[in-house]
Amino acid sequence: MSIDYISELNANQFAAVMYNEGPSLVIAGAGSGKTRVLTYKIAYLLENGYNPWNILALTFTNKAAREMKERIGKKVGERLAGRLWMGTFHSIFSRILRAEATRLGFTSKFTIYDTADSKSLIRSIVKEMGLNDKLYQPGNIQARISNAKNRLVLPSAYAASKEVCERDNADKMPAVRDIYSRYWERCRQSEAMDFDDLLFYTFILFRDFPEALEKYRAQFRYVLVDEYQDTNYAQHTIVSELSKLSRMLCVVGDDAQSIYSFRGANIDNMLDFPDMFPQTKIFKLEQNYRSTQTIVNAANSLIEKNERQIRKAVFSEKERGEAIGVFQAYSDMEEAQIVVNKIVEMRYSKGYEYADFVILYRTNAQSRAFEEAMRKRAIPYKIYGGLSFYHRKEIKDAIAYFRLIVNPNDEEAFKRVINYPARGIGNTTLGKIIDSAISRHVSLWQVIAEPATYGLDISKGTLSKLRAFRELIETFMEMQVEKNAYEVGVEVIRKSGIMNEILRGDTPEDMSRKENIEELANGMHDFCSERLEEGNTNVSLADFLSEVSLLTDQDLDKEGDDKKVTLMTIHSAKGLEFPNVFVVGLEENLFPSGMAESPQAMEEERRLFYVAITRAEEHCFFSYAKSRLRYGKMEFSSPSRFLRDIDTCYLSFPEEAGISAQVDERANNFRNKQRDRKIVFSPKPAASHTLKRVGVSSPSSASRSSSPLPDLQVGQMIEHERFGVGEVMKIEEAGDNTKATIHFRNAGDKQLLLRFARFKILNM
Repeated sequence: MSIDYISELNANQFAAVMYNEGPSLVIAGAGSGKTRVLTYKIAYLLENGYNPWNILALTFTNKAAREMKERIGKKVGERLAGRLWMGTFHSIFSRILRAEATRLGFTSKFTIYDTADSKSLIRSIVKEMGLNDKLYQPGNIQARISNAKNRLVLPSAYAASKEVCERDNADKMPAVRDIYSRYWERCRQSEAMDFDDLLFYTFILFRDFPEALEKYRAQFRYVLVDEYQDTNYAQHTIVSELSKLSRMLCVVGDDAQSIYSFRGANIDNMLDFPDMFPQTKIFKLEQNYRSTQTIVNAANSLIEKNERQIRKAVFSEKERGEAIGVFQAYSDMEEAQIVVNKIVEMRYSKGYEYADFVILYRTNAQSRAFEEAMRKRAIPYKIYGGLSFYHRKEIKDAIAYFRLIVNPNDEEAFKRVINYPARGIGNTTLGKIIDSAISRHVSLWQVIAEPATYGLDISKGTLSKLRAFRELIETFMEMQVEKNAYEVGVEVIRKSGIMNEILRGDTPEDMSRKENIEELANGMHDFCSERLEEGNTNVSLADFLSEVSLLTDQDLDKEGDDKKVTLMTIHSAKGLEFPNVFVVGLEENLFPSGMAESPQAMEEERRLFYVAITRAEEHCFFSYAKSRLRYGKMEFSSPSRFLRDIDTCYLSFPEEAGISAQVDERANNFRNKQRDRKIVFSPKPAASHTLKRVGVSSPSSASRSSSPLPDLQVGQMIEHERFGVGEVMKIEEAGDNTKATIHFRNAGDKQLLLRFARFKILNM
């Protein structure tokens, strides 16, 4: 199939695709067709003398790799595309490591530990060392070990680093070096690698075995890397080593979207790329095909305030579009009501579906108010990046059995299933097994396989239970030699007792767990069927585990999610796009984060805001609250400095903080009254009226009931601390229990017990 590159690509895309004379850096602005360039470039290479196995294409998500492979398949044929070395860093490097495992002292069936496995092992080590688990929290320890590995620092080098040890001592965690050392050794004993190890051991392989490096240098004649601004030191180092001689390296990304420094991503990998690879050809993709001109221009006016960047002039030739609406709310509760009302109003007036809306926030904790507001309005929604299918307990239990069958030395899998379902092997026995394994430097499985050899001191009854468990696993291990992943999986679910354990309960939760296990079996069946159709006649349990262990939340489709409003953090939104975007919580110390103290950190926060804006295709809205409930206390806040970074010609500050979905006569009259009284919602507080504060005591205060009640009258306007501005519609006199019905513009009708109500009367 001949590809008409000239007519299918714009001038800059065409130039980037055709260049094949050395290292190239493609700066791809938001929505500029980055995936298109990578797709066409790989297709071009395949048409011009490159075999598919000579091309290495690295991505950050399986979803991105699948999308590109599908597009390439349509251009050059699925057979060629299917033979490309294309995938995530972790999936490609795990493939290399399984082929070269013996060089590093592993077998090809090593286990890949996920985050939960790593934390569990660290927790065990902390306990074994008798350390304070309040100081040595697994998440914190794991982050330090991960950071060390991403900087390619071995346990010995970590312990020898004066700077690192001084930091740990200052944090009252001097034993981190010892935990890291034990963790490293225990992973090796368990034939396991965590996600960071997949990078680290690939580096070690190429460093210590020059013949392996030369082998893969010769194989990968051309290396392409997507989202290069997100690479860490380890990834950058490995890519550099592979490309050092051929210099046929193309990296694509956008420094303006570098937002993952907390994961080890280093923006300097992109900014300094031309210095690290002399004679680099730079291409800039500046036409945005996603967003309106207004959205693109607003984003440009924001990001130009950053000092450290590769300058580019992103533009759009789409329609001009509406200005970005800026909504001010009295509280986080009213902010949620404003956003939800706007979604309802746009759905009915413009014909959008719920899936056309996304609410982006800086922190996960912000979702609560929006969830409550949508539940009250019966609006379907989803939390993107929530608990995924493969992270549910019953699924992890089954997966742990699969892992132990494939690799009996897997310590974390062993500990998870040794007594699940309960078989009379308690923590005391497990502790003895662990102690014996540690003292003899062997795996837990080796101890129960030869208990006498390793001095396991247990009763005959317990020994019998361990033997039964070992024989059960060995039966499954023998089974996997002849049966495929699905057949083994079904047998494990049946014979391990997992399904019987679940079926004992009859609660809705138990039914959900049963359905999840059944869905796991369905997924394994589909996995085997798809691989069989591709020509793989031996789809093993190890193959299934390799696929599952590398899945991320982005790669999992959830049923019905195409009909729901999406809620997510801005970090999770990277790479996605929606017709309508709400960026909420634009307040100082929230966005930008109060922890962004350095100029570099503040610039990353600004890049994060840039990413949020550029997710929008048609409409974008900003909102902020004047007060926010934190730690059970109302705190007042000021608008984010980032709002001042955007040219005001691209913003709209409406008199109202949102448009109510209610369009009845009363609501219209209410809005008219507000305009007449000049009660406006704008970046600057209105000063044309006086305020009288009432109801300031805590609801739990016993003295509040004796305080004089506010002299409230029907038709008056009030400003409530949480619900915003409202009109008094009705008063029911009953002494201390006097109630008022207030119609709030965004929160609707509320009945307030006045002695506890927190509001101000607006007097003209």
